[in-house]
Amino acid sequence: MYSQLFSASVLGINAFLVEIECHLDSQLPKITIVGLPSSSVKESSERVSAAIKNSDYLFPLKKITINLAPADVRKDGSAFDLPIALGILASTKVIDQENLKDKLILGELSLEGSLRAVRGTLSIAIKAKEEGFKQILIPEENADEAAMVEGIEVIPIKDLREAVQFLQGKLVIEPRKVDLKKIFEFDQSISMLDISDVKGQENVKRAMEVAAAGGHNLLMIGPPGSGKTMIAKRLPGIMPPLTLDEALETTKIHSVSGMLSKERALITTRPFRSPHHTISNAALVGGGVSNIRPGEISLAHHGVLFLDELPEFKRDVLEVMRQPLEDKQVTISRTKMTIDYPANFMLVCSMNPTPDGESIDKSSSTSQQIKRYLSKISGPLLDRIDIHVDVPAVNYKELSSDRKGESSEAIRERVIKARQVQSARFEGQRNVYKNADMGSKLIREHCKLDAASQSLLQTAMERLGLSARAYDRILKVSRTIADLAGDANINSLHISEAIQYRSLDRDYWGDLS
Repeated sequence: MYSQLFSASVLGINAFLVEIECHLDSQLPKITIVGLPSSSVKESSERVSAAIKNSDYLFPLKKITINLAPADVRKDGSAFDLPIALGILASTKVIDQENLKDKLILGELSLEGSLRAVRGTLSIAIKAKEEGFKQILIPEENADEAAMVEGIEVIPIKDLREAVQFLQGKLVIEPRKVDLKKIFEFDQSISMLDISDVKGQENVKRAMEVAAAGGHNLLMIGPPGSGKTMIAKRLPGIMPPLTLDEALETTKIHSVSGMLSKERALITTRPFRSPHHTISNAALVGGGVSNIRPGEISLAHHGVLFLDELPEFKRDVLEVMRQPLEDKQVTISRTKMTIDYPANFMLVCSMNPTPDGESIDKSSSTSQQIKRYLSKISGPLLDRIDIHVDVPAVNYKELSSDRKGESSEAIRERVIKARQVQSARFEGQRNVYKNADMGSKLIREHCKLDAASQSLLQTAMERLGLSARAYDRILKVSRTIADLAGDANINSLHISEAIQYRSLDRDYWGDLS
């Protein structure tokens, strides 16, 4: 007795099909699962047998062999419970094999037969549509997430008995429908923290605007209480809204990591991730022994990764970000697999100027203590941060003022206009959406300087001792400043402002060499 049906699993943020074959043999009762299953998949035999019995179906007292194909790809997770149970029931003729065609099935079973949510259903639904399946049977908790994919019927299932009755034709279940556009527009309209709440700090707000417009990384240096964290938390409010494609890609990452809430089937606002300084390498960039999960840099994809008190992070943890900051993705290699996770995020950092928080000229720390504190941040990492800005303490006059600053909405309008210019500029370019994404070839093409600008930049490079990478970063930031001003060409004013954002690292770190 033999049956066949299809399920799927995720590898990275993408799904792959899994063909489930079930064979019953007249030997001693036993369930054997083959096809490179993980421990969690092997354990499904106990859940499946209990669920079938507790759903009032006859469990066959035979040797049952379950094959998960392709056999050379490791299968992980609990999503195969439901298809394995239905395969067994199809082998005993409880379900007609013909009714399993054109259907992709997944779900975790409890011992009583009810279904629990699984990870990666958005990626799986996308794959099911690409492979031509007409229906996907899925736990009810995951139905809204899967229904984000148009062109395939999503059948929400509560338990094993309901799935069997549906496949027998005894029960009609309406496919889950969601108004994707309505959900997207509603969530986008929800107000975020407003930058007008920040008193003073106009130079920092300007740096934030430039960073948001070009997708540039940013470092804020200032004493405790100067508003660094407060400003950083308001950055998503001035960034352009997520496009639908960006929202789907971001949702896939949160889904495969198991961090998508039941109430929120789609990530519609830019992520803001702020990990604690005790975070490990694997938690930051992603990892694991057999079950490789995305890290904070991938969860911040299309959003902001905020590292507060930057020198408090372990140096080796910070150094692992160097490659993802350049490549916009992270590659995690293990003996049997290599997985790429997207990591196109804005890095925003904050720190005190000295260990005791005071400015260098007022600090009670010794020069050796200050040097040790600052040396926790390497030069190569600093070079990858486009904008460095000083955040001074706010004076009493500004704090007590009733004058409200410019709103996030007003700044966001300018940022969106600048991004639109960049979208038109990079149309047709792969994985290049904003100025921060430009490589050397595009920098030469779109960041041409006149004689005055070249002279100004040459002087700055020689006096500040900037690296070749810093040179490229200045040109990118200059291009963004010009876009905000509506200028087609970069001039000396744009170069001057961009150089200003590269001077702090030399003011603080210049004496460390």
